[in-house]
Amino acid sequence: MPSSPSSRHYRSLALLVAINLVCYMDRYILAAIIPSVKESFLAGDPNANGKAGLLTTAFLVTYMLLSPIFGWMADRVSRWLIIALSVGLWSLASGASGLAQSFTMLLITRVFLGVGEAGFAPTAPTLISDFYPVEKRGLPMAWFFMAIPVGSALGYAFGGGVQHFLGWQWAFFLVTPMGLLLAALCLFQRDPRSEMTSKPQRARLADYAGLLRIPSLLINIAGQTAMTFAIGGLSAWVPTYLHEARGQPLAQVDVIFGIVLASAGLASTMLGGWLADRVKKHIPGAYFLVSACGMLLGFPATLAMLRCPFPAAWILIFLAIFFLFLNTGPSNTALANVTPPAVRACAFGANILMCHLFGDAFSPALIGWIKDHGSWDLGFITVSTVMLVSGLIWLAGMKKLVRDTEKAKAWEVLPQAS
Repeated sequence: MPSSPSSRHYRSLALLVAINLVCYMDRYILAAIIPSVKESFLAGDPNANGKAGLLTTAFLVTYMLLSPIFGWMADRVSRWLIIALSVGLWSLASGASGLAQSFTMLLITRVFLGVGEAGFAPTAPTLISDFYPVEKRGLPMAWFFMAIPVGSALGYAFGGGVQHFLGWQWAFFLVTPMGLLLAALCLFQRDPRSEMTSKPQRARLADYAGLLRIPSLLINIAGQTAMTFAIGGLSAWVPTYLHEARGQPLAQVDVIFGIVLASAGLASTMLGGWLADRVKKHIPGAYFLVSACGMLLGFPATLAMLRCPFPAAWILIFLAIFFLFLNTGPSNTALANVTPPAVRACAFGANILMCHLFGDAFSPALIGWIKDHGSWDLGFITVSTVMLVSGLIWLAGMKKLVRDTEKAKAWEVLPQAS
C-alpha cells in the first residue's frame, strides 16, 4: 500500500481547491451588494434590513439541514458525480439570482444555492482524505479550506467591483460560467474508491450510530461549533463596527478589510495545516493543540483591537483573523482522521449542521441585540469570549484524539499510486 498520492490526485486536489474558492466567492457576493438589492426590491420598506437578512438565513438553513443528507449519499454513490451536480446547481442558482424580478424570486434562488453547497461541502473533504495518508493530510486540508477567507474576500471585492461598473445582477451572471466549467471538469474525474487496495464496506445503521462513540469527534464538533459561533458573529459585524463605531470611511473599510481577511486567512490556514503535520511528529495531539492555541491567542487580539487606535488597529485585526483561522486545516483533518471512510462524509455533514445550528445561526443576531441595548464593545466581548471555550475544549480532547486516531488507522484504505 503506497503512502504517497499520484500526480492525478494532486490535480484532483487543485480542482477541489478551485471549486471551493468559487463556492465562497459565490456565497459572499451577496454581502457586497445588499444595499443595491434593498434599493431594487425593498425601497421604502420599514423592515428592509430584516427582510434582506432572510436571504442569508434561507441559504444557511437549507445548507445546514441538507448537508448530513448529502453526506449520507456521498458515502454510497460517486462523490465526483455529487460534486458535479451540486456545483452545477449552485452556479445556475447564482445566474437565476441575477434574473430575479422580485424579492421572493431572489429568496428562492438563495435556497437553491444552499442545496448546491450542501452537496459539495461534506463530500469534497472525504476525497482529500482518500488521496493522502493520515500523517500527511494537514497541509492538503489547509489548501482546501484556505478558500474560506480568500474566497470570501474575493466575493466581496468581485461583487462590489462588478456592481459599480455593470450593476449588481452582473455579479451573479459572471460567476455562473466559472462554476459550470468546474462542474463539467468533475465529470471526467474518477472516484478513488474504484482504485482502493481493499474496498470499504457499505455503511450500516450501526456504523452511523458508532460515530457517537468516538469521543474526539464529538469534542471536535463542539470546538468547531464554539469557534463558528465566535467567528460568525464577528465577521458579520466587523465592517459595520469599523465604520459606525470607529469612524472609518466605508469605502476604505471595504478595501482594507478585504485585503486583511484574504492575506491573514490564507497565511494562517496554510501555516496551521503545515504546523500541525510537523508538530504531530513530537506531540500526537497536535491537530487539537494548534487549533486551541489559535483560539486562545485570537481572544486577546480581538480585545486589543477594540481599544487600539487606527491605523495601528489594522495590525491587531490582522492578528485576530490570523489566529482565528489557524484551526481550519488541523480541526478538519482531525475529523477525517478519526472517522471510518464508509461514514466520513456523513460525519462532515453532521459537523456542518451542528456548527451552523448552534454557531453562527444566531451569534450575529446576538451582537446586534446587545448593540441595540448596550454597545458594540459589549457585543464583541460577549461573543469573542466563546473563543476561550473553543480553545479549552480542544485542549481537553488531545488525549482522546490520539487514542481515536490510532483506532481509526485500521479503517484506512489508500488509492494505488499511478
